[in-house]
Amino acid sequence: MDLRELDRRALLVLDKIVATVTPADLARPTPCAGWTLADLLRHQVSENHAFATAAREGSAPDWDAGELGDDAQGAYAASVDDFLDAFADDAVLERQLTINHFGTFPGPVAAHMHLVDTVAHGWDLARALGLPYEPDAEAVHLALELAERIPDEGREKNNSFARSVEIPAGASELDRFLALLGRDPSWTVS
Repeated sequence: MDLRELDRRALLVLDKIVATVTPADLARPTPCAGWTLADLLRHQVSENHAFATAAREGSAPDWDAGELGDDAQGAYAASVDDFLDAFADDAVLERQLTINHFGTFPGPVAAHMHLVDTVAHGWDLARALGLPYEPDAEAVHLALELAERIPDEGREKNNSFARSVEIPAGASELDRFLALLGRDPSWTVS
Protein backbone atom coordinates (compact mmCIF):
# COMPACT_ATOMS: atom_id res chain seq x y z
CA MET A 1 0.00 0.00 0.00
CA ASP A 2 1.23 3.47 -0.88
CA LEU A 3 2.01 5.44 2.30
CA ARG A 4 0.35 8.46 0.75
CA GLU A 5 -2.93 6.56 0.44
CA LEU A 6 -2.70 5.39 4.04
CA ASP A 7 -2.05 8.96 5.17
CA ARG A 8 -5.02 10.16 3.12
CA ARG A 9 -7.21 7.54 4.82
CA ALA A 10 -5.87 8.57 8.24
CA LEU A 11 -6.58 12.22 7.43
CA LEU A 12 -10.18 11.32 6.52
CA VAL A 13 -10.62 10.06 10.08
CA LEU A 14 -9.27 13.36 11.41
CA ASP A 15 -11.51 15.33 9.07
CA LYS A 16 -14.58 13.81 10.75
CA ILE A 17 -13.22 14.63 14.20
CA VAL A 18 -12.27 18.21 13.30
CA ALA A 19 -15.72 18.71 11.76
CA THR A 20 -17.21 18.42 15.27
CA VAL A 21 -15.05 21.18 16.78
CA THR A 22 -16.92 24.26 17.99
CA PRO A 23 -15.33 27.57 19.00
CA ALA A 24 -16.00 26.65 22.65
CA ASP A 25 -13.96 23.44 22.21
CA LEU A 26 -10.78 25.32 21.28
CA ALA A 27 -9.87 25.93 24.93
CA ARG A 28 -10.08 22.22 25.85
CA PRO A 29 -6.92 20.54 27.16
CA THR A 30 -5.28 17.83 25.04
CA PRO A 31 -2.94 14.92 25.77
CA CYS A 32 -0.14 17.16 24.40
CA ALA A 33 1.24 18.72 27.58
CA GLY A 34 0.42 22.42 27.78
CA TRP A 35 -1.55 22.51 24.51
CA THR A 36 -5.18 23.40 24.10
CA LEU A 37 -7.22 22.06 21.22
CA ALA A 38 -6.56 25.34 19.39
CA ASP A 39 -2.80 24.84 19.85
CA LEU A 40 -3.04 21.29 18.54
CA LEU A 41 -5.08 22.30 15.50
CA ARG A 42 -2.68 25.16 14.77
CA HIS A 43 0.20 22.67 15.00
CA GLN A 44 -1.55 20.37 12.53
CA VAL A 45 -2.19 23.26 10.14
CA SER A 46 1.48 24.26 10.41
CA GLU A 47 2.75 20.73 9.86
CA ASN A 48 0.45 20.01 6.91
CA HIS A 49 1.49 23.20 5.11
CA ALA A 50 5.19 22.72 5.93
CA PHE A 51 5.20 19.11 4.70
CA ALA A 52 3.50 20.35 1.52
CA THR A 53 6.10 23.08 1.03
CA ALA A 54 8.91 20.59 1.64
CA ALA A 55 7.37 18.23 -0.92
CA ARG A 56 7.31 20.99 -3.52
CA GLU A 57 10.57 22.78 -2.70
CA GLY A 58 12.70 20.32 -0.74
CA SER A 59 12.35 22.17 2.56
CA ALA A 60 10.06 24.60 4.36
CA PRO A 61 11.33 27.82 5.96
CA ASP A 62 8.83 27.78 8.83
CA TRP A 63 7.27 24.75 10.49
CA ASP A 64 5.24 26.83 12.94
CA ALA A 65 3.48 29.35 10.72
CA GLY A 66 -0.03 27.87 10.73
CA GLU A 67 -2.93 30.14 11.60
CA LEU A 68 -6.49 29.18 12.49
CA GLY A 69 -8.02 32.62 12.00
CA ASP A 70 -11.75 32.80 12.60
CA ASP A 71 -12.40 29.42 10.99
CA ALA A 72 -10.39 26.61 12.60
CA GLN A 73 -12.17 23.94 10.57
CA GLY A 74 -11.57 25.80 7.31
CA ALA A 75 -7.90 26.41 8.12
CA TYR A 76 -7.44 22.75 8.93
CA ALA A 77 -9.25 21.59 5.77
CA ALA A 78 -7.14 23.92 3.60
CA SER A 79 -3.95 22.55 5.13
CA VAL A 80 -5.03 18.96 4.45
CA ASP A 81 -5.84 19.86 0.83
CA ASP A 82 -2.42 21.52 0.48
CA PHE A 83 -0.66 18.46 1.90
CA LEU A 84 -2.58 15.96 -0.23
CA ASP A 85 -2.07 18.04 -3.38
CA ALA A 86 1.69 18.31 -2.82
CA PHE A 87 2.13 14.61 -2.07
CA ALA A 88 -0.06 13.50 -5.00
CA ASP A 89 2.88 14.21 -7.31
CA ASP A 90 4.73 10.89 -7.73
CA ALA A 91 7.99 12.82 -8.13
CA VAL A 92 7.89 13.58 -4.39
CA LEU A 93 8.84 9.96 -3.79
CA GLU A 94 12.13 10.57 -5.63
CA ARG A 95 13.01 13.79 -3.79
CA GLN A 96 14.96 14.46 -0.61
CA LEU A 97 12.87 16.48 1.86
CA THR A 98 14.20 18.38 4.85
CA ILE A 99 11.81 17.85 7.75
CA ASN A 100 12.00 20.50 10.47
CA HIS A 101 14.76 19.70 12.99
CA PHE A 102 14.82 15.98 12.14
CA GLY A 103 16.98 16.10 9.01
CA THR A 104 16.73 15.30 5.31
CA PHE A 105 14.99 12.14 4.15
CA PRO A 106 13.77 10.44 0.98
CA GLY A 107 10.17 11.33 0.10
CA PRO A 108 8.73 7.98 1.26
CA VAL A 109 10.32 8.42 4.71
CA ALA A 110 8.90 11.95 4.94
CA ALA A 111 5.46 10.57 4.05
CA HIS A 112 5.88 7.94 6.78
CA MET A 113 6.77 10.69 9.27
CA HIS A 114 3.61 12.61 8.37
CA LEU A 115 1.57 9.44 8.83
CA VAL A 116 2.96 9.08 12.38
CA ASP A 117 1.98 12.68 13.09
CA THR A 118 -1.49 12.17 11.62
CA VAL A 119 -2.26 9.00 13.59
CA ALA A 120 -0.92 10.39 16.86
CA HIS A 121 -2.66 13.74 16.63
CA GLY A 122 -5.88 12.12 15.48
CA TRP A 123 -5.94 10.30 18.81
CA ASP A 124 -5.05 13.54 20.63
CA LEU A 125 -7.95 15.36 18.95
CA ALA A 126 -10.44 12.58 19.64
CA ARG A 127 -9.39 12.34 23.30
CA ALA A 128 -9.60 16.10 23.81
CA LEU A 129 -13.15 16.03 22.45
CA GLY A 130 -14.18 12.83 24.23
CA LEU A 131 -14.85 11.11 20.89
CA PRO A 132 -14.03 7.57 19.79
CA TYR A 133 -10.95 7.16 17.63
CA GLU A 134 -11.03 4.45 15.00
CA PRO A 135 -8.03 4.91 12.73
CA ASP A 136 -7.24 2.72 9.76
CA ALA A 137 -5.56 -0.44 11.15
CA GLU A 138 -2.96 -0.54 8.37
CA ALA A 139 -2.05 3.11 9.02
CA VAL A 140 -1.60 2.35 12.73
CA HIS A 141 0.57 -0.67 11.92
CA LEU A 142 2.91 1.34 9.68
CA ALA A 143 3.00 4.24 12.14
CA LEU A 144 3.93 1.78 14.89
CA GLU A 145 6.77 0.41 12.76
CA LEU A 146 8.35 3.87 12.55
CA ALA A 147 7.66 4.69 16.22
CA GLU A 148 9.50 1.52 17.22
CA ARG A 149 12.65 2.98 15.64
CA ILE A 150 12.57 6.32 17.49
CA PRO A 151 15.07 6.22 20.37
CA ASP A 152 14.01 7.60 23.76
CA GLU A 153 17.31 9.45 24.05
CA GLY A 154 17.31 13.05 22.90
CA ARG A 155 13.55 13.48 22.70
CA GLU A 156 13.54 16.41 25.10
CA LYS A 157 16.16 18.21 23.00
CA ASN A 158 13.95 18.62 19.93
CA ASN A 159 10.59 18.56 21.73
CA SER A 160 9.19 16.09 19.22
CA PHE A 161 7.94 13.41 21.58
CA ALA A 162 7.93 12.60 25.27
CA ARG A 163 9.77 9.54 26.53
CA SER A 164 7.89 6.30 25.99
CA VAL A 165 5.58 5.08 28.75
CA GLU A 166 4.99 1.60 30.10
CA ILE A 167 1.78 -0.17 29.14
CA PRO A 168 0.47 -3.66 29.90
CA ALA A 169 1.64 -6.63 27.86
CA GLY A 170 -0.76 -7.52 25.08
CA ALA A 171 -1.80 -3.91 24.44
CA SER A 172 -3.28 -3.07 21.05
CA GLU A 173 -1.07 -1.75 18.26
CA LEU A 174 -2.62 1.70 18.71
CA ASP A 175 -1.87 1.71 22.45
CA ARG A 176 1.69 0.49 21.82
CA PHE A 177 2.15 3.23 19.23
CA LEU A 178 0.83 5.90 21.59
CA ALA A 179 3.02 4.66 24.46
CA LEU A 180 6.11 4.73 22.25
CA LEU A 181 5.40 8.39 21.54
CA GLY A 182 5.06 9.15 25.25
CA ARG A 183 1.27 9.20 25.44
CA ASP A 184 -0.73 7.46 28.13
CA PRO A 185 -3.40 5.52 26.21
CA SER A 186 -5.77 5.88 29.18
CA TRP A 187 -5.60 9.73 29.13
CA THR A 188 -8.96 11.45 29.37
CA VAL A 189 -10.03 15.05 29.85
CA SER A 190 -10.24 15.66 33.60
